[in-house]
Amino acid sequence: MSTPTNDEGALVADNERRAVSPGEPRSSATPTDRGPRHALRGDTAPGARFDSAAEDPDSDDADAEDRDDPEDTLLEQLGGVSGLIYSTLPVVVFVPANALWGLAAAIWTALGVAAAILVWRLVRRNPIQPAISGFLGVGVCAFIAYRMGAAKGFFLFGIWASLVYAGVFLASLVVRWPLAGVIWGVLNGHGTEWRSDRRALRLYDVATLVWVLVFGARYLVQSHFYNDNSTGLLAVTRIGMGWPLTAVALLVTVWAVRRAGHAPVERD
Repeated sequence: MSTPTNDEGALVADNERRAVSPGEPRSSATPTDRGPRHALRGDTAPGARFDSAAEDPDSDDADAEDRDDPEDTLLEQLGGVSGLIYSTLPVVVFVPANALWGLAAAIWTALGVAAAILVWRLVRRNPIQPAISGFLGVGVCAFIAYRMGAAKGFFLFGIWASLVYAGVFLASLVVRWPLAGVIWGVLNGHGTEWRSDRRALRLYDVATLVWVLVFGARYLVQSHFYNDNSTGLLAVTRIGMGWPLTAVALLVTVWAVRRAGHAPVERD
């Protein structure tokens, strides 16, 4: 075995003295000893979180834009585009089923389609409130048709509902509480403070007036075919004046909301 030199012996002695020295603080550990702990802390440091968030800088902005889009918000509240289309399916099957198999079969077919839509939305985990409302609406229409013993009775509830809606929206204009603005403010966190802004008030007047025209037109046209016992034309006008006219009224409402600067308020 080789004998250590004087320099090597001094180095070894110095290391041993440091290892056993009672006054030496533990923080004198070498960077190598501290390395693993500092590396772990670096993963959870604020800077690391900012770096991970910076990987997709547009994600939060895109989500905010989606939340602030009045058109998306209104469509969600109505069940989306699919919800508007699904609402016409019971009517589509009712008329041919009545012509082929009679009133009773038509009623059960319409109810079956409405129930299938509800189950479909449950399976897909879509919002079911529009589907539940649609199912209840079809149930009311089917009950009226059954009680009347006539297929045209299936459309009577919708005809009178259109008249009521047109009257309510028109009355809101007369009392200077345009219902388009009131509904939007309540559902999206703006309250009624906008009524002090004359420009916003006029914009919501226009949107409310469009809804009055839509509901009024539905009542006038469909009641005409109802009085003529034209069940087939009732179905055609119910579909043609349904979600297409609703889409027009929604576009005008979105225009009014954007011009008034009343985007949906972000909620936690």
